Amino acid sequence: MNIKNPKFEISAVSSKQYPKNNLPQIVLVGKSNVGKSSFVNTMVNRKNLARTSNTPGKTRQINFYNIDNNFYFVDLPGYGYSKMSKEEQIKSGKFIEDYLEKCENISLIILVLDIRHNPTNDDVHMLDYIKRTNLPFMILTNKADKIAKTKVDAEVERIKTYLGLSFSTILPFSAERKIYSEEVFKEIEKFI
Repeated sequence: MNIKNPKFEISAVSSKQYPKNNLPQIVLVGKSNVGKSSFVNTMVNRKNLARTSNTPGKTRQINFYNIDNNFYFVDLPGYGYSKMSKEEQIKSGKFIEDYLEKCENISLIILVLDIRHNPTNDDVHMLDYIKRTNLPFMILTNKADKIAKTKVDAEVERIKTYLGLSFSTILPFSAERKIYSEEVFKEIEKFI
């Protein structure tokens, strides 16, 4: 996919603030610091469209990135960040849930995991929640550059088995080295 003019459109915490058009939305969920913002930057071939940080928990709102007026990447706040206060966790959990329940333009949910580790309890809970929405989803195993290339397929299979998934799409990814992005875009294009 040839992207010419991606832009940050809005940060939202309520449905009143969501973009008022019917463009398909590709939603990114995952724990803090798993690389959702880096994924956006890699896919649109920009360094700083989505702000990244070494400090987990920086994304506190739902960020909408308009991709050439064709679709949105929607970056949800990460979960599992222990330094976020209980009050902040409840607040962000509520507007994430509202978004996933009320937004009618969600075309695909991408659960981003770290390929090097077993999914956390929070990841498993999120996957269960995604399944209950009955929306299409895929799993992206990010940070594939951190392991030997010869082990990538085996690690993807390990995560698939761990999550008990048989028919779901699960793909490796590396925001750092920009590998596997073509395969990921081919999958995303089916939903936009």
